[in-house]
Amino acid sequence: MRILIFHGYLLRGTGSNIYNASIVRAFARLGHEVELVCQERRWEELDLPDAVTVTVPDIGGVLPVYVADRYEGYEAVPYAELDDAGVERYIEANVRAVREVVERTRPDVALANHLVMGPVILARALGGEVPYAVKVHGSALEYTVRPHRERFLPYALEGVRGAEGVLVGSRHTAESLWEVLDEPGLPERTRLGPPGVDVHSFRPRPPAEAAEGLHHLAGRLRSGEAAEWGGEPEAADALDSLDPGRDRIVSYVGKLIVSKGVDLLLAAWPLVVARVPEARLVIVGFGTYRDALRRFADALRSADLGDLRDIAARGRELEGGPPGALRHLSSFLDRAGDDWRAAAPAAAERIHFTGRLEHDDLPDLLPACEAQVMPSTFPEAFGMVAAEAAACGALPLSANHSGMAEVTATLAPALEPGLRPLLAFDVGPGSVEEIAAKLVEWLTLDDSTRGRARAALAEAAAGQYGWESVAEGVIAAAQGRLEGLPSPAPPADSVPDP
Repeated sequence: MRILIFHGYLLRGTGSNIYNASIVRAFARLGHEVELVCQERRWEELDLPDAVTVTVPDIGGVLPVYVADRYEGYEAVPYAELDDAGVERYIEANVRAVREVVERTRPDVALANHLVMGPVILARALGGEVPYAVKVHGSALEYTVRPHRERFLPYALEGVRGAEGVLVGSRHTAESLWEVLDEPGLPERTRLGPPGVDVHSFRPRPPAEAAEGLHHLAGRLRSGEAAEWGGEPEAADALDSLDPGRDRIVSYVGKLIVSKGVDLLLAAWPLVVARVPEARLVIVGFGTYRDALRRFADALRSADLGDLRDIAARGRELEGGPPGALRHLSSFLDRAGDDWRAAAPAAAERIHFTGRLEHDDLPDLLPACEAQVMPSTFPEAFGMVAAEAAACGALPLSANHSGMAEVTATLAPALEPGLRPLLAFDVGPGSVEEIAAKLVEWLTLDDSTRGRARAALAEAAAGQYGWESVAEGVIAAAQGRLEGLPSPAPPADSVPDP
């Protein structure tokens, strides 16, 4: 079967990019040929299978995005800041490219990524001649269509109305989609289609092998590749210095933007180090809030509560957005005591920023971690990093909402009842203390209890997620064979009671 995929972005870095890089490999393993339309100019570096052909449309250098960001070689402009003519130029350039691919290859089915503009591009380019599915990743829905319905809802409806099936990562995303689009019959065409995990790469490793993976990753960063990816200059030395047999490594992997809640994790870190002095925090990612987070770590190093309060008060202003306080961080700083201030300088020395890493680097990092924190304060379509961390045997501590809560609910039954609450925390005034308390409880468990739990998490993740089954679901959705695909599950609002 020949499959056309439209993904208007890159193939590395963030969730939807990794989804597409992974699913084309899965299609190839299943024996299909793939025509991938994207903006990854360096695709030859990714060692894609021979069955995958990449087309990069000429969009004139302006890349429409959902949140402000930087992309090498592009002027990345949020959709809301583009004028109508700019939006239409982008759509038409991609429609022309897709039509050329269709004329040349005659695909059997197609997949459009994101609510805008992938679906409308396929709807116009395919003209009803090739059936297609839509994969809603969440960011286009929440950051573009929802707040700017008058401009972008018509595009979303045009694209979705032509699709045979619509795939979402979670019940939360499904309900948000149905509410925003308010389209009759859409719930009946919506099915679960979460990302998968490469359980052959993301797997537990003994300490010696995990340490070897870290040294291998450090060597790659030191070789100069990190300069192209936006890596931090001290990242290689920091990773080389880590020892999974000695250090208690906790990580964050994701965009460095305000809505990811990294400030809550940094504020919690002195409370963790005060109880677990050998703990180290590795922050992986890039984004517009990077400088503010580095400033946050520097303020911890000097125990400068005034600077931290300024960071909290200015909030999104520090990443180029409108002023607005970080309420939960401000609330914590108002009650931060002398013990927290005393622990802050030592804690700051045990925070390491790597900058951007490629997804293929994460199997060398996550098996060395004992926990991975996903502290987003904004809805997430799916907790992909949480699933990958669990597959490596690391505790995935996630905010208890949206798609993250559904991943938590899937993994929780694998743990002993008393440990299940460690998988999630509530976003609110007590978030900082709760993150710290749950990390400390996990890191101070006796070795045998924690070892059993890590093995159980890895087994559960391996059993629940796999890219080949995800790929088969995409084909079924594109063909309209929805009866065999799972409907969005009942909402998972909290971790199951012990």
